[in-house]
Amino acid sequence: MVGEQSHAHRETAEPPFLRLEPPTISRLLDPYLHDRPVLVAVAAPREVEAVLAGLDRAGVDIPEPWSVRDCGRGIRVVHTGVGKANAAGAVARALAAERFAAVLCVGLAGALPCRDPLAVGQTLLADACVLADEGLGTSGGFQSLSELGFPSTKTHGERFACDPDLRGALDILADRIGLCATVSTCSGTDKMAASIAARTGALVEDMESAAVGLVASRFGVPFGCLRVVSNRTGDRGQQDWDLDGALSVVTRIAAALSPGRAA
Repeated sequence: MVGEQSHAHRETAEPPFLRLEPPTISRLLDPYLHDRPVLVAVAAPREVEAVLAGLDRAGVDIPEPWSVRDCGRGIRVVHTGVGKANAAGAVARALAAERFAAVLCVGLAGALPCRDPLAVGQTLLADACVLADEGLGTSGGFQSLSELGFPSTKTHGERFACDPDLRGALDILADRIGLCATVSTCSGTDKMAASIAARTGALVEDMESAAVGLVASRFGVPFGCLRVVSNRTGDRGQQDWDLDGALSVVTRIAAALSPGRAA
């Protein structure tokens, strides 16, 4: 998810995969594209524009929320809209209408505080995504839906693992592999950010990925997640945004996903 934040440009680190030869990085999804397309779920309009630009669709009108755009080469893009409800609804609608080989959530995220946090412009490949604030806040701490006896799914609870084969195909695109926390309310204070990080162990937070993972698990479709850090979480005045730089990385990632398309 990305808001309409406007900040001065800062230098964003070059993604490590750009140092590789184009043929190495332009057919990453080939194993998934023999019989069925891959669905790429993208939330906010500027994120959708960035993905479409990487798929040679720059300048075309972005699809309406919950609508799917066929980008050729076995790639479909669904514009979900921002937040868990939009993401779950849009992806469920798409999966009910067509059989997909995999669902991949792509977009921006905020880096959570930890011993070695991701820098702005770096990319996380999620090994799992967790619904981080579905539950009950009490004076004694947070209780998840599973702890309350109402798990989001009986087999996965609130944590949805990313498909290991899909993760293996995409790890060349990532600076780090780790957990993504999906929230309804972004961490705009240091206290909120520290709480999410401590409770989940996640490296980044977003507003959609775990909801997409939940829906994919219900449909039995492999799920993956790539998130580029656009800012740090915590107090708003210290978030160190580079929206344009992070979106340019999203475009390069999308180009690398498209079979036969050099990044």
